[in-house]
Amino acid sequence: MTTSATDPATAVLRTSYQKSVADYWNAEKDPVNIRLGEVDGLYHHHYGLGDYDPSVLEGPAENRDQRIIEELHRLETAQAEVLLDHLGAIGRGDRLMDAGSGRGGTSFMANQRFGCSVDGVSISEEQVAFANRQAEERGVTDRVRFHFRNMLDTGFETGSRRGIWTNETTMYVDLFELYGEFARLLGYGGRYVCITGCSNDVTGLRSKAVSRIDEHYTCNIHPRSEYFKAMAASGLVPINVVDLTAQTIPYWELRAKSSVATGIEEPFLTAYKEGSFHYLLIAADRI
Repeated sequence: MTTSATDPATAVLRTSYQKSVADYWNAEKDPVNIRLGEVDGLYHHHYGLGDYDPSVLEGPAENRDQRIIEELHRLETAQAEVLLDHLGAIGRGDRLMDAGSGRGGTSFMANQRFGCSVDGVSISEEQVAFANRQAEERGVTDRVRFHFRNMLDTGFETGSRRGIWTNETTMYVDLFELYGEFARLLGYGGRYVCITGCSNDVTGLRSKAVSRIDEHYTCNIHPRSEYFKAMAASGLVPINVVDLTAQTIPYWELRAKSSVATGIEEPFLTAYKEGSFHYLLIAADRI
């Protein structure tokens, strides 16, 4: 099937790499995302924070896995709450953007917490359609919308956003290009919050475990320093930097014991514990 220059996908997906990433997420129906989302209707595409309740591993074997699923979902929702905590003061009249919005979980949480408008953007048409159906079911289509757009070139109005976040999506893009677009979208004093995995500059070359994570997700993990260089180049000044590595390890240890384990759990645990990989939150203000 050929596409024309006016085909929406051609306009959004600008490179063969972006097309391959979109294909991956359009086809993705991983139980680790779907089954966890079915717990309460919030579908996340990120990892969790905090200690898990060891009692989920005890009790009757016939429903042990469901207890683990529910606990993993609780930890993932807790991670999103931490991200939202760092957005600062958001009012009902403010507009936020979820860059790489997946199936919409954090966008709905932001709307519920702040009462504000949220636009999610993703290069996965399947996930955009899924998230918009969720918005309809929740009755919030007037406040929460999802768009098939490229986070590097959203088409939204300059200065239109009070806050923007990325939650484990920056490893798919060039950071200098990304933060140039975010700086355009954010008004003066607007806040950007990022949670991401990044490689440790101090250890030099990437570990085998980090390379396996790249390969598994078809991504390109950036070194920690690249985030701060790219932010500085676009007038984004960090106000908070939090190392979440120790807080995310229990999530991976529990996930490795679940039926939704994907085989990538051991590389994550190895990379975190050997120090070659960090899980960071960075909150930055637009100046």
